[in-house]
Amino acid sequence: MSTIVLPSYDEVVERYEPVIGLETHVELGTNTKMFCGCPTDFGGEPNTRVCPVCLGLPGTLPVANRAAIEATIRIGLALNCSIAGWCRFARKNYFYPDMPKNFQISQYDEPLCVDGFLDVEVVGESGETELVRIGIERVHLEEDTGKTLHVGGATGRIHGATESLVDYNRAGIPLVEIVTKPVPGTGALAPAVARAYVTELRDVLRSLGVSDVRMEEGSLRCDVNTSLSPVGATEWGTRTETKNVNSLRSVERAVRSEMLRQAAVLYGGGHIIQETRHFQEDTGDTRPGRSKETATDYRYFPEPDLVPLAPDPAWVAELKAGLPELPRDHRRRLQEQWGLSDLDMQSVLNAGAVELIERTVAAGATPAAARKWWLGELSRRANETGVELAAVGATPEQVAALQRLVDEGKLNDKLARVVLEGVVAGEGDPAEVMAARGLEVVSDTGALTAAVDEAIAANPAIADKIRDGKVAAAGALVGAVMKSTRGQADAKAVRELILARLGVTG
Repeated sequence: MSTIVLPSYDEVVERYEPVIGLETHVELGTNTKMFCGCPTDFGGEPNTRVCPVCLGLPGTLPVANRAAIEATIRIGLALNCSIAGWCRFARKNYFYPDMPKNFQISQYDEPLCVDGFLDVEVVGESGETELVRIGIERVHLEEDTGKTLHVGGATGRIHGATESLVDYNRAGIPLVEIVTKPVPGTGALAPAVARAYVTELRDVLRSLGVSDVRMEEGSLRCDVNTSLSPVGATEWGTRTETKNVNSLRSVERAVRSEMLRQAAVLYGGGHIIQETRHFQEDTGDTRPGRSKETATDYRYFPEPDLVPLAPDPAWVAELKAGLPELPRDHRRRLQEQWGLSDLDMQSVLNAGAVELIERTVAAGATPAAARKWWLGELSRRANETGVELAAVGATPEQVAALQRLVDEGKLNDKLARVVLEGVVAGEGDPAEVMAARGLEVVSDTGALTAAVDEAIAANPAIADKIRDGKVAAAGALVGAVMKSTRGQADAKAVRELILARLGVTG
C-alpha cells in the first residue's frame, strides 16, 4: 500500500489553479423579525422570542419587513449591484429540526440585487499592493433558521450526542445572503483574497449600519467554496463548501487548508466529492459534512402568501444618494491624514486596525502612537492568543489613556507595556493599573539624586571615565539606576542628573 505524500503549499499553487467563491450570511439589525413582530435582540432565554407566525403555525400569514428590504437595497447599492424593478420571495423546502415551517422563505431566481462587485486590496508576492475585483452574483433577502444544540457528546455535533435541543429565537430574523461570482486567477493569494473580501464586506456593512456583523455571535457567517484544477485546464475542478466559518482568520485558514487537502487527494489519484465541510478551529483542517444539494432538491416555488416586491425607482435613488462614505474612500482619507505610505496602510488594514487606530486618535493619541500600540504590542498578543485584534482586551480609549500617561512622563515605554498587560488582563484602566501595581515613573528629584549618588559611589572607575570625558560610559550608571528603581526612572533624566553630579556637560 503506497503512502500519499502531502504536497507543500508552493507545490499546490505551482500545479493547480484555485477558484474560490464566498457566500456570506448577514443578520440585519432590525428591531423585529422578517415576517412578524417578534424582537430580534440577541441572548434571550430559548424560545422566548417567538410567535405563531415565525413558528409556522396553521393559519398564520407573513408580512414583509420594510426596514429589512430597505437595508438589503442599501447593501446592494454599496456593492455596485443593479436593483430589481420587480422580484419575489420563494419557498425553499427542506426538513431540518431548526426550520419550524419545514421551509424557508427566501429568494431564488428573482433576487433583489444582482451583478455587482467589491474591490479589495491584498499584498502580492512582490510586496506591492494589488487590487482584486470580486464579482457579486446576487444579494438576496430571506429569513434565518433556528439553532440546534447537540448535547451529551464530546464534539457538540449530532454524532455521539444523546439529545438535541432547538431554540427558535433566531428563526425568522432577517438574513441577507451575499453570493460572489467564482473568483479565479488569484493563485497563491487565494486565502488572503478570501480574507480581504470578508474583511472589506464586513467594513461596508458596518459603515451602512445594517448589522453589528459580530462573527462570534453568528450575525455574520461565511461559507467558503474552494476548487482546484490543473494549471492550464479549461474546466474548473469540483468544489467543496466549508460551512459557517466564524472569523476572518478562519476564512483564510479554511481556503488554505482545503487547497492542501484537495491537492493531496488529486496527487493520490482520487477525485474530489462535491460536499459541504466543517472547519475545525483547533486543528485548522476541514471535516466532511453532507453531499451538496442542488437547487432541484429544495423544490423552490413562489411564496403564495407574499406579494412581489417592486421597489420605486425614486426610493432607490433616494437610498443611493444617502449612502455613507464607503470604507475604501474613508481609508484613503485617513491615510492622507495619518501620513502613511500604501504599504504602511496595508499593514494597518491587514491587522484589522483601521477603526481601532481611528478611535484611538479620536480619544487623543497621535496617529503614530496609536499605530505603534495596535500594530506592535497588541497585535503580538492577539496573534499569541488567536483572537481578532478588536477582542484582545484593550479598548481604543484605554490605549489613548495609556499613551497620555507616557506623554505626561508618568510612564516610560517599558512601564507602559507592563501597564498594558494589566489592562488586557482586566485589571482596570491604565491609571488604575499603574496605581495598583505601583508603576509610576519616579519623578521625585531627591529620590533620583540619591539613586544616582549610590550608583556613582558603587562604580568609582566608571565615574572617573565619565569625568575624563568618556560620556558614553554614563550608560552603565544609567542602567544601575534603572535597576535600583525597578525601571521606574526616566532614563533621559537619569543621564542628565549623572552628568550634572559629575560636573560633565553632555
